[in-house]
Amino acid sequence: MQSIRRIVALAAALTGLLVPFCASAQDGTQAQLASQRAATELPAGKQTTLGLYVNSREAYEMWLAAPDKVTILDVRTPEEVIFVGHATMAWNVPVASQSYQWNAEKQQFPMSPLPDFVSRAQKIAKPDDVLLVMCRSGGRSAIAVNMLAKAGFRNVYNITDGMEGDAVKDPGSVFHGQRLVNGWKNSGLPWTYDVDPDQMVLPAEH
Repeated sequence: MQSIRRIVALAAALTGLLVPFCASAQDGTQAQLASQRAATELPAGKQTTLGLYVNSREAYEMWLAAPDKVTILDVRTPEEVIFVGHATMAWNVPVASQSYQWNAEKQQFPMSPLPDFVSRAQKIAKPDDVLLVMCRSGGRSAIAVNMLAKAGFRNVYNITDGMEGDAVKDPGSVFHGQRLVNGWKNSGLPWTYDVDPDQMVLPAEH
């Protein structure tokens, strides 16, 4: 009897989660995804002040349900978009630029934030719009979401696995360290190397 009660309760809970999501896909209001992960399940670097998260597959489904009401922002550098590829429907609005000064401590060429990111995003989106933000793997997109939230945007989701996904963590694998776990490219979603400059809102040249 207790098992039956648990099943009924679970069904009711799932129904309560799914109904708002279906409604939001129709009216363009803030989606409440049934599969939205709790912030505690994400690395700190992927968490945002708005607490709205989707993975690549969920992002594509949201866009597919309402392509005229959902915008995907790719905040990677133009170089990444050109050479790594990009989601076919995404706007490229870089949040940072690549530096060429080696940081020995971090063992990387760090990126420099672009101060005009929000003003460029405002050229294609309004504060009430539903935005799904993507970078390589969810870190820079979290920064971008927070910047947009501070500027008054409310319905901005972080695509937590990004374009390339997370790295393989298996020292015994020849793919160790390569970004082959989840992500837009690894999920069978539409992407291309073709570039449309009309879908890129780039910073002014200095």
